[in-house]
This record gives sequence, structure tokens and C-alpha cells, in this order.
Amino acid sequence: MKIYFDHSATTPIDKKVLKEMTPYFGEKFGNPSSIHSFGQAAVAGVDKAREQVAKFLNCEPGEVIFTSGATESDNLALRGVIGAIKRQGIAKPHVITTLIEHDAVLAPCLEMEREGVEITFLPVKPNGVVDLEKLKKAIKENTVLVSVMYVNSEVGSIQPIREIGKIIEKINKDKLNEWKKARTKDRGEKPRPIYFHTDATQALNFLPADTKYLHVDLLSLSGHKIYGPKGIGALYVKNGVPLKAIQLGGHHEKNLRSGTLNVPGIVGLGAAVSLLDKKTRKPHYAEASRGKQENKKTWEGTNKKIARLRDMLVDGVMKNIPDVILNTDRENSTPAHAHFSFLGVEGESILIALDLEGIAVSTGSACASGSLKASHVLIAMGIKKEIAHNSIRFSLGNNNTEAEIKRVIKVLPPIIKKLRGMNPDYGQEN
Repeated sequence: MKIYFDHSATTPIDKKVLKEMTPYFGEKFGNPSSIHSFGQAAVAGVDKAREQVAKFLNCEPGEVIFTSGATESDNLALRGVIGAIKRQGIAKPHVITTLIEHDAVLAPCLEMEREGVEITFLPVKPNGVVDLEKLKKAIKENTVLVSVMYVNSEVGSIQPIREIGKIIEKINKDKLNEWKKARTKDRGEKPRPIYFHTDATQALNFLPADTKYLHVDLLSLSGHKIYGPKGIGALYVKNGVPLKAIQLGGHHEKNLRSGTLNVPGIVGLGAAVSLLDKKTRKPHYAEASRGKQENKKTWEGTNKKIARLRDMLVDGVMKNIPDVILNTDRENSTPAHAHFSFLGVEGESILIALDLEGIAVSTGSACASGSLKASHVLIAMGIKKEIAHNSIRFSLGNNNTEAEIKRVIKVLPPIIKKLRGMNPDYGQEN
């Protein structure tokens, strides 16, 4: 019996999605940039998918840029905006992000910092959520971009994206009004707005993705996290946001993303978001979820089932295994995440032992699974390095069952007991 609890790393492709993609591997194989009938058949699939993604995000089709995935989308959003602004003559723009971002955001930010861009890395509270007051205080005259992830991939914490978007929108509006009030000769240059980007990769299965509701200017997403194919993603770019291409050599995607379009992948992404769009969504979820138990009432269908299974897993682990810390705040997380620290046991050892039992889990972000460093997310939450190394992430999906949860609760306690027995320091530490 193989059990998969690593849906934050990737999800299995939905059969309906694969069915939609299949013709574009064969009879509809044309290059969508070609003007003959083969190309036109391919571009029709791309156009349909662009409309599906736009409908899902509540934006214009022309505001959707197809990429190879969220990592490329994040890089294009960050480096693209800053590149365009620097080209306009701003020598030292300021970017605000957080300490718990995915490396797809942190790495380009660190690189831009070496290139002279001013970067502020915001801390988070112990539950992994950004402090809005600290964000407000971090905004300066030269702030041009804020990038905050929607859901953290490791612990599942939900960030107050809508609230951040509204804060930035108000600051932009107030600056513009002040400029308009001044006498024409005293005005100077029109104030430059602050743009707001969110990496929504881990959020789309569970939370509203309406870009107008969220008040975002840029949003990254990836197909393989939503039961679509790997190697495809998108970046929403609100009309009017300056963006410089970071990839050259072609004229695809409004000259913003060179490279022949991955037609089967794009069609699959459109199909995947179309299936998501059929789920009942309650826009107030993002607000109700913070600090209120009634958030579970807003999960519908599959998400409600996942929430019940996750709670069953958490309760079973906490009841049957001593010295366990739950790092996921159930009051403010997706229903899929359960992140634990099992004191006295290395997370890698637990992962391997569970894998031998046919159960797939993770020690954190799949992109960093080869790293021996403690999770930067857990460190930012104030968790000690040695405890961070004791951590395992369970991330549930649409097809998990109660029987699978019971199996984990049965096999995990003896695994932890055995591994602790091999640690001569465990008894002394506790």
C-alpha cells in the first residue's frame, strides 16, 4: 500500500487534465507561432487556456504570461519590475519581502541586493505570519515592490494578502492625492506606485485567487501543485505594471517571455484551473481563517474532507507520540498542512523509515530537500536549529483517505520510539 503525503512538493495529474492535453502531443503538434493550420490549431488551445486562467484569476487574458512554472514567474516578477524601474532612472529601488519566502523569491532578492537594490526581509510571528505593522513601518520613499507569499509551503501558514494589498493601495492613493493637491509648479515628478506581488503557488487549491479581491499587481502560480502538469506556470501582470524581460531571443508572450510555447502544458494548466474554478469558493475565507475556529465552515467539498483528515492526523500523532511539536497553526493554515518536530530524531531518518513503510512525506520544501541546512522558515519562526532538524511535513491532497491516516498513526509511533532509542542524547535532553 503506497501512501502519498507530499502534495506540497507536487500533485498527481488529474485524469481529466491529461485527457485535455493528449491531442496536443499528437495531431495538434504545431508551433502556435506558425500561421498555417497546424499552428492555428495549437494557438487555439493556448488561447482557450489563457481565457481559463484569466477567468480563474478574474483578470484580462492579456494579463496572463505563460512560464515554465512559479520559479520563473517569481524571477520575472521581481527582476522584471526592478529592471524596468531601474531603466527609468531609479538608481536604488527598495524591495520588501519576508524571511519565509521560497528560494525562488529569496535567491533573486539576494542577487539584486548584491547588485545595489535595497532589500528588507521582514520577520514573521511564531505562527509564521507577517506582522502588518512591521510591514507598514518598512515602507519607505524608495519602496517600489512588495513580495509576500500567499501560503508557506512548509508549515502552511496563510499570509494576509488581501490586507497587504489594501494597505499598499491606500498608500499609493494617498501619495497621488497629495501630489494632485500641490500647485502644478510645486508638484515635481508624479509619485511612483508600490507594486505588490504574491507567490500563490501553494494557495490555489484552498483560497480565493481573484486578483481584484486580493488587490495584487502580480501573482505567480504553477501547474503541478494543482493537479496539472509539471513545467508550466503563469504570471499575472496587471495592465500598467512595468516589466522588463529577463529572457531574450524571441517575441513570445508580449515580448516578455521568449521561447516556443509549451502547448500541451499550457492546455493542461488551463484545464487544471478550470477544474479548480468549479469548486465552491467563499471570498471571506482568507479573512475568517485568521484566528477563528469557524474558518473550517467555509471549506467546501474536497477541502472540507482534507481538513478533517489533517485534524485526524494531528490529533492521532499528538496523542500517541510524546515530545512532539506541531509547527502548523491550524487556525491559520491550509487544511492540507501538518508540520511536526519530533524531538530527539532527525527528520531525514523519519522520512526514510516512513518511505520503507510505503509512506511518502517531506522534511520541507522539495526544492531544498538535498540541503543539510535547517529550514529557514522554521528558524524565522523562532524555532531552534536542533528542533528544526527534527521536522517532518505531511501535506495532504484530494485522494487521501481515512485508512491512510490510520496507517500513519499506527506505524509512526514505533518508528519514533526506535529512532529515539538509537539516540544516546535523547533521554538527557528530555
